Amino acid sequence: MKKSFDFKLLGRLFSFTKHNGVYLFAGLFFSLVSVLVSLFATVLAGWGVDCIVGEGNVDFERLFRIVAAIGISVAVIFAAEWLQNIFTQKLAYKTVRDIRNRAMETLQKAPLSYIDSHDKGDILSRVITDVTEISDGLLLGFTQLFNGVVTIVSTLVIMLVLKWEIALVVALFTPLSLFIANFVAKHSAAEFKKQAAKRGEMTALVDEMVSNQKVVKAFLQEKNNTARFEKINAELRESGVKATFYSSLTNPSTRFLNNLIYVAVGIMGAIMVMNDPVSFSVGTLTAFLIYAGKYAKPFNEISGVVTELQSAFTSARRIFEVLDAEHETPDAENAAVLHAEGEVELKDVSFSYDKEKKLIEGLSLHAFAGERVAIVGPTGCGKTTIINLLMRFYDVDGGSISVDGQDIRGVTRDSLRSSYGMVLQETWIKRGTVRENIAYGRPEASGEDCVAAAKRAHADGFIRRLPQGYDTVIGDDAGGISEGQKQLLCIARIMLDLPNMLILDEATSSIDTRTEIRIQRAFDEMMEGRTSFVVAHRLSTIVHADKILVMRAGKIVEQGTHEELLKKNGFYAEIYNSQFAAV
Repeated sequence: MKKSFDFKLLGRLFSFTKHNGVYLFAGLFFSLVSVLVSLFATVLAGWGVDCIVGEGNVDFERLFRIVAAIGISVAVIFAAEWLQNIFTQKLAYKTVRDIRNRAMETLQKAPLSYIDSHDKGDILSRVITDVTEISDGLLLGFTQLFNGVVTIVSTLVIMLVLKWEIALVVALFTPLSLFIANFVAKHSAAEFKKQAAKRGEMTALVDEMVSNQKVVKAFLQEKNNTARFEKINAELRESGVKATFYSSLTNPSTRFLNNLIYVAVGIMGAIMVMNDPVSFSVGTLTAFLIYAGKYAKPFNEISGVVTELQSAFTSARRIFEVLDAEHETPDAENAAVLHAEGEVELKDVSFSYDKEKKLIEGLSLHAFAGERVAIVGPTGCGKTTIINLLMRFYDVDGGSISVDGQDIRGVTRDSLRSSYGMVLQETWIKRGTVRENIAYGRPEASGEDCVAAAKRAHADGFIRRLPQGYDTVIGDDAGGISEGQKQLLCIARIMLDLPNMLILDEATSSIDTRTEIRIQRAFDEMMEGRTSFVVAHRLSTIVHADKILVMRAGKIVEQGTHEELLKKNGFYAEIYNSQFAAV
């Protein structure tokens, strides 16, 4: 039971309600009012029965007052439950909002290594689906739990006051109710955990398949992917059926227990009424029967709530794993704001993503301000890793990287990253207008500036052919533009606000040869006087670089100009000649 009902986890969850505490206390207050007034109405009902079945004439005046009081009580109960639902729902929605905001804030602050090492679909499932489970189960279930506990305690106290003998019989069934709740909780918790994990796995698979449907169809993997989905779906069904089976034991078991309590109270009460109708009247028996039902009913609800809590606790654990993700190493307390001129130096740098597998060792590089440095080499040699280290997406394991003589670990990340303009091979377009995408790095940019940047990137022509021109809404997965056009927009972002250092990682890989020539001219103008790091597989795009670094297995094996490297007739010459062998 300890694992299934984690009070520490519950405390963490309700720590999110501290800014919405008024909704919590208001909900609990109206819940208490509803329960207590309901119990008072039961007392009134018993008095009303005594007025009717008692000896002598019926006291209609007293009966009318009782009926009126019951009517008022019903109205109060209705209003209290209505207000309770409003405040509870507000609490749930606002708490879920805060959890999602915190999750998004954590993901923004998490190091890139965390994102790279976790399945994107599973993260999506945790932030969206699991948080919804918390709202449906934990927060709303807590109110039901509170209602149940108050009802049980209140009815038991009243029954003890009215007739302790019968109350004692009712209380004897309590351990059996707790045993049922514990049994259900213990056996359903594990299945709900499996269910949540499989749900996350299914979300990840669907996200992967939908995002890459062209590749799936091109390689005829529809049947294989369907089989994978069916396997996960079957496992999800199995865990779901087991969780449902154990949780479904709650209702029939507790209803059977309720009936036992009701019968026991009815038999004992009837005997007492016959033996001593003065001290224990028919009205009192009626109230007792209602109290017995009220006492037993919460055990049924609480057992159901406990079942919901298992699913909610599982989801809460999953989302808190995201919230507990390690943040990027914070900037040093005395971190300086970098105003880069553009001189970059790597000294004896070593780095690997997996500490068991070495990637970069003893890498040294000196790029003077304004130099164009091209990085070439086979796939997996560490070219893109250098970019990750320059931008401090990852920190070096050994050695140092400095800009203008300042170790980048001693400057703020924001100032370092804003000193680079970066165009990557993988394009990304946010959901919004073309103008908003161009101004992504500088939202306050004017429309004229965006148009000028698009012209320099040779994107103005296709943009004006779009249905609404610069106001056309596009997205990364749609919008009627090609991959090459997306990349032109990414280039236009950099053209809008040129910093002193540039990173071009296969920036023209999705552009046709004719457009590439025009873009290359724009790049030449853009890179003039700026320190530029160009990662390229097309060696024709970097023949005019001031310095070409040839990488192999994480090390620089050659460096020099294009002509110098060709004269060496080494690894670079081998790569270059292989590209043009068929020309």
